[in-house]
Amino acid sequence: MIRAEIRENVGQYLSKVMEMELTHFLGRERYERGQGEVNHRNGSYGHNFALKGIGEVQVEVPGDRNGAFKTKVIPRSKRYEDEIREDLSFMFLTGVSTRSLSMISQRLIGRKGSPSEVSNANSELIEAVEKWRSRDLSEEPIKYIFLDGVNFDMRVDGSIEKVPVLVAIGVTEEGQKRVLGFQSGDKESAPTWREFLKDLKRRGLDSALVVLGVMDGLPGLEKVFREEFPRAKVQRCQVHVARNVLAKVPRKLKKAVADDLRSIFYASSKGKALEFFNTFKDKWQRELPSAVKCLENSIEACLAFFMCPAEEEWISLRTTNIIERLNKEFKGRTKPMEIVAGENACYMLLAFISLKMELQWRSNPLGKVRNSALAGPFLQDLAVDEFTQNF
Repeated sequence: MIRAEIRENVGQYLSKVMEMELTHFLGRERYERGQGEVNHRNGSYGHNFALKGIGEVQVEVPGDRNGAFKTKVIPRSKRYEDEIREDLSFMFLTGVSTRSLSMISQRLIGRKGSPSEVSNANSELIEAVEKWRSRDLSEEPIKYIFLDGVNFDMRVDGSIEKVPVLVAIGVTEEGQKRVLGFQSGDKESAPTWREFLKDLKRRGLDSALVVLGVMDGLPGLEKVFREEFPRAKVQRCQVHVARNVLAKVPRKLKKAVADDLRSIFYASSKGKALEFFNTFKDKWQRELPSAVKCLENSIEACLAFFMCPAEEEWISLRTTNIIERLNKEFKGRTKPMEIVAGENACYMLLAFISLKMELQWRSNPLGKVRNSALAGPFLQDLAVDEFTQNF
C-alpha cells in the first residue's frame, strides 16, 4: 500500500510540474487572458513512466493547441528514465540476455518490457563504442602485436551467417596489453588484413616501434604484416604449429613427438632450439616425413621471439594465448545469446569485454606471469584430441 501511494503521489507531483512548465511556456496562468493572438491549453494525455527505485507511475502530460509545447520533465518517446536504461544496458553487457531482461523487467522497473525495447536501450552505446574503436593510438608506444580472427554466428540481412572478426592486441613498452582494434572481415583474405593494419596506422600506431607480430599462420597474414611493418619479425604461434605437426602423426607416436616438440620450443636459446630441431629431424624423418616437413617450414617463425631481450617475456610471446583468452571471454558472453544480433551488437559486447580484460591486465603486465607452469601450452597433461584439429 505504501509503494502504491508513493507511486500515485510521484505521478501527481510530476503532472503538476509539467502543468507549471506549460504555464511558463504560455506566459499566463489558466483562464488568464492574453493580448493579441495567443496559444491555449489543449487538455492532456495519460502516460506511464518508470522511475528507478519507485517503479511505473501514471502522469498526465498537458498539451497546447498549436502543438508547440514539449515538456522537459518526461521525454515523449521514452517509457523510463536514463538511469534505468543504463542499468539494463549494463546487465545485458555482463551476460543477461534481452529475453531474460524482458522477463524480469517487471521486478526491476515496475513494468514488463519487450526484448526489442531492451535492445533499443543499448542502441545509445553504439556511438560510444565507435568512438572507442576509432580512438587515437599515437600515445601508445606499441612494440608487440598479437593478431587473430574468430567466427561468430551473427544475424545478417534476416539470415544467420558465420561472420569473422579480426582482432589486434598490442603490448606497450611498459608491458601493458591494449586491445587496439577489431573489425569484421574475412580472416582468410590478405586484402582484408591489410586494410585492418592500415587502419591501425591511420589511427596513429607507429609502425617503426613494432618489433614482433604474433599470429597463427592465417593465409596471407604474415606477408601483409611484413609489408606493413617492415622492421618487425613474425612469430608463429607454437600451439598452432604443434597441432599441425601432430595432426600428421599416428596416435601411438603423438606423446613422443609432443615431448620432442616441447624440447625445441622451450629451449634456453635459439641455438639450442635449432640443435633440438636437427635431432628431431634425424629421429623422425624416416617414419614421419610429412610432420618433419611441416615443422621445418615453420621453425624460423616459431623461434622469432628469441630476438626479444627480456627473457621473462618469452613465455607470453610463444603463442597467441593472450588473444585467444579474449576470444574465449567473448564466446562465453555470447553463448547465452546463441545468435549475435548484428555487427553493432557484436562490437558493443567485444568493446565491453576488451575494457574489462584491460582492467585485469593492469596488474599482470607481459612478462609478469603468475604461474609459468600454467602458461606454456605443453606443460600441462597432453590432450591428444586438442592436437588433431584441422588448421
